[in-house]
Amino acid sequence: MTLDRDLLDRIRSRAAGYDRDNAFFTEDLAELRAAGYLAPRSLLETARDQRLLAAHAPATALAVNMHLVWVGVARVLHDRGDTSLDWILEEAAAGELFAFGNSEPGNDLVLWDSLTTATPVEGGWAFTGTKIFTSLSPAWTRLGIFGKTPDDRLVHGFITRDTPGWRSLDDWDTLGMRATQSHTTVLEGAVVTGDRVARILPVGPNADPFVFGIFANFLLLIGSVYAGIADRALELGVAALKRRTSLKTGTTYDQDPDLRWRIADAALALDALAPQLESLAADVDGLADHGADWFRLLTGAKHRSTEAARYIVDQAMRCAGGGGYRADSELARLQRDVLAGIYHPSDTESIHSTVATNLLGPLG
Repeated sequence: MTLDRDLLDRIRSRAAGYDRDNAFFTEDLAELRAAGYLAPRSLLETARDQRLLAAHAPATALAVNMHLVWVGVARVLHDRGDTSLDWILEEAAAGELFAFGNSEPGNDLVLWDSLTTATPVEGGWAFTGTKIFTSLSPAWTRLGIFGKTPDDRLVHGFITRDTPGWRSLDDWDTLGMRATQSHTTVLEGAVVTGDRVARILPVGPNADPFVFGIFANFLLLIGSVYAGIADRALELGVAALKRRTSLKTGTTYDQDPDLRWRIADAALALDALAPQLESLAADVDGLADHGADWFRLLTGAKHRSTEAARYIVDQAMRCAGGGGYRADSELARLQRDVLAGIYHPSDTESIHSTVATNLLGPLG
């Protein structure tokens, strides 16, 4: 176990300052790297670790997620007999930091199409376009990107930090998850060399193991981060009810039947998350075959986790009273951080479309 109590306490102690200063989590990253946290391990272990880390510093966990997703993709392929991305496992173990450069402004097809162009050049592909929400912008050493070729194929590959033809905009000033420093990345002819091309796939939905690996790791690890936020919110809500005293009754609010119901309902919502997230992570590790149900299960787990986390944080805020509304309150920060969950793919609308298609077939 790499996340010992002293490390977690130090990470939690820095979270408010990173948020206040809109600063990157430099010290956290250095300590996590030194502890071996960035190295490959099973998806189940990673999901549990990320939930624990997020309970102490949500933005730190969310940013590290992006590295862990790429490592997880390589592991999914390796476990299924595809060693083409074993170099990711090797470089991650050696300390390289991977980041996601996939999201694009105006692209609601996510991985099924791209507004970035990938033009064939000698030795590889030149990428031109704009990527948003590039977590780990100040520190990544390997950036996964994708773009569309002139003949409508999607090229997925990786650049290194010293690759010419890219720049990062210092434009991250958001409501929450501030320490991720997920700046916009502008690609201006950045070349992915042939040996760093991960896949070339057709435009449109695809069940390639590479795509499955992205969905499985991204959705379950995102869900785990928001479950961790909910863990901490419930803990703070319980503490507030035990601490606050009612002038009306003269007892602490943990004796108020209405508030007891409220915190219990939050706990019921939270208790449902671990079985879903962990069983699916174990299934990915164990090479389970859910066939066409996989995407329904994975997107559903992410949806339920992020929505439940928002509900649980809200209940904790109501239990905490006006003190929770102060800008320097940890619950207030969790309230801002948890809102980011609605913006991660897949969004609520596409999730419901995925489930409907799984049940009813495509629209006629």
